[in-house]
Amino acid sequence: MVARRGRRSARGSDEGIPSPPGYSAIPVKFSGKQQASHYLYVREHRVREGTKSSWPQKRTLFVLNVPPYCTEECLSRLLSPCGPVRSVELQEKPDLAESPKEPQSKFFQPKPIPGFQVAYVVFQKPGGVSAALALKGPLLVSTESHPVKSGVHKWISDYRDSVLDPEALRAEVDTFMEAYDKKVAEEEAKAQEEEGVPDEEGWVKVTRRGRRPVLPRTEAASLRVLERERRKRARKELLNFYAWQHRETKMEPCALSPGLQSTPLPCHTKPFSEAEARRAAVLSSLS
Repeated sequence: MVARRGRRSARGSDEGIPSPPGYSAIPVKFSGKQQASHYLYVREHRVREGTKSSWPQKRTLFVLNVPPYCTEECLSRLLSPCGPVRSVELQEKPDLAESPKEPQSKFFQPKPIPGFQVAYVVFQKPGGVSAALALKGPLLVSTESHPVKSGVHKWISDYRDSVLDPEALRAEVDTFMEAYDKKVAEEEAKAQEEEGVPDEEGWVKVTRRGRRPVLPRTEAASLRVLERERRKRARKELLNFYAWQHRETKMEPCALSPGLQSTPLPCHTKPFSEAEARRAAVLSSLS
């Protein structure tokens, strides 16, 4: 254990900069006045064989531990001595699989990632990656020719950038809606062509365009269904009340003719007719 620590310390003293296995460390300073250095850990971007990646092989540099004050423009400027930089993209975490990239807009930008990030730097030639791996520092992020705003100056700049131009915003929204309407029309036309047409195996594709419309899953539709059920229950309760009242009237003393009201008769669930009432009166008089 002691010998291993000794070899590790000797290796660290030879290299001078600690770095994770497989990575090269590049010291970076915010400005020349800063004494301590921040380290960027870089390596060539590789994926497993057979795995698709949205980044070109042998021309992409993967960067870890990118500080918040280092923007895409700053990272491109720092690595430009290694070769022409084609693109730089900052992300919150590594992109393990290929994912569709949405077109970026200067008005509708994603929320900035707080804290440290990772970056993918794509060079125009493969030699840029090897030159970046052998790059020595420290590199300065903020210089006199390319100052980087910080503190109150950065807040003021961010606030000014947040004020949008209404005309430019309206033009971009109109362009986006035209493209969206065109895409929806193409999808509907394609669905109409495929509706009811069997494929090679005889299966018919079921689309959203059916004969029976489906109830939309919205809050307003759910409230309408609940209100309809409530009215249905109230109407049913009202009908049951009248049926109960009708049964109660059958349980009351049987109604006789006006001339025979003084004769008490037992209560029956079925009311007497006029002939039955007279027969009952005659039988009671004979007794």
